[in-house]
Amino acid sequence: MGFKELYPPVEPYDHGMLAVGDGNEIYWETCGDPDGAPVVFVHGGPGGGVLPGFRRYFDPAAYRVVLFDQRNCGRSLPHASGPDVAWEANTTPHLVADMEALREHLGIERWLVFGGSWGTTLGLAYGQAHPERVTGFVLRGVYLARPEDEAWTFGPTGLARLFPDEWAPFRGHIPEAERDDLVAAYGRRLFDADPAVHLAAAKAWLGWELSANTLVPAPPPTGLDDRLLVAMARIQQHYLGHDSFLGDGLLAGVDRIRHLPAVIVHGRYDMKCPVEQAWALHLAWPEAEFHIVEDAGHASTEPGTLHHIIEATDRFRP
Repeated sequence: MGFKELYPPVEPYDHGMLAVGDGNEIYWETCGDPDGAPVVFVHGGPGGGVLPGFRRYFDPAAYRVVLFDQRNCGRSLPHASGPDVAWEANTTPHLVADMEALREHLGIERWLVFGGSWGTTLGLAYGQAHPERVTGFVLRGVYLARPEDEAWTFGPTGLARLFPDEWAPFRGHIPEAERDDLVAAYGRRLFDADPAVHLAAAKAWLGWELSANTLVPAPPPTGLDDRLLVAMARIQQHYLGHDSFLGDGLLAGVDRIRHLPAVIVHGRYDMKCPVEQAWALHLAWPEAEFHIVEDAGHASTEPGTLHHIIEATDRFRP
């Protein structure tokens, strides 16, 4: 039997901006069947935004697919590349509240939560805050955002030891005297008012952050808009600098959602988010269906990972 593949491209049948407080508006769109089973897609990053390909994980004849750009990224306003962002109002609890406000705005009683990478983090946080509003979960490339997970990606003794050639320009962008805390040093540059300073820092940050997503290392995508680079780097640094605003962490709250059906999919050779994170979630949530994809990294588009994703969304269809 062959691998399952993406559904054909589909366009939104509705979209809009939702005011969520603190001067923020989030972009949202819906596609598929207006009377279908509701599912919300939670994008990664943080700060990544929605892409058209994300609509294709779901059967458009069966699902009412809701996608949205999290605060200050994508088409949401104000944009993190600009000067008018209230950063104290961009936290994980704020993003959870935005999801709940969007659910209410769209008149949805309960929905399936689909998250990838940072989207698993936010999806789990939302589910633990509002379990009565969730029908189930599909979680791909689990990121628990524990201190040790952040240290793995942005510290000198984790991922850097596997990708020293990719790490060198990231580390080298910061003067030696400031390298004891690279995340803080990047923050000073990413939030500098001078475009020459913050754009150069964003390019160095994303050059590292976008590495190691696939099993075979691939060059970072080219042609990315400068506004996108600055926004994503700023939002990521903001969250890393505050332990992702998760308090006691996600594993402590799994008991609130263990009664809900879930599928967890993770690449064995995911370097960005080592499989131990998915394993820890599996141990805390043994009732969830768990798949380790033996020949995959972090990306959702690798054939084995994509197969399990589509298999899961097909299984949750009414």
